[in-house]
Amino acid sequence: MKRVWLLALVMVALALVPADLLAQGCAMCKAVVENADQGDGGNVFGGQQSIGAGLNKGILLLMVVPYVLLFLFFRKRIVGFFKEFASAQG
Repeated sequence: MKRVWLLALVMVALALVPADLLAQGCAMCKAVVENADQGDGGNVFGGQQSIGAGLNKGILLLMVVPYVLLFLFFRKRIVGFFKEFASAQG
């Protein structure tokens, strides 16, 4: 019962934290975006489109790495599941 109350207390505390504190993001990405917004005429490393494309690629890279690591750690279970699924009759 103590564990449930502790979990509830932590969840309420996290809900009360300001959004700006939780939405920090990478310092390099923030610096690039802030410098691009200062009116350089859109000529920063190829313009606004290349900045956005670079940030998007970085975000996708950061999203893919954990899934690749999980696959490498659990590949035997994953392959075994698909083999069992393929051999199941029903």
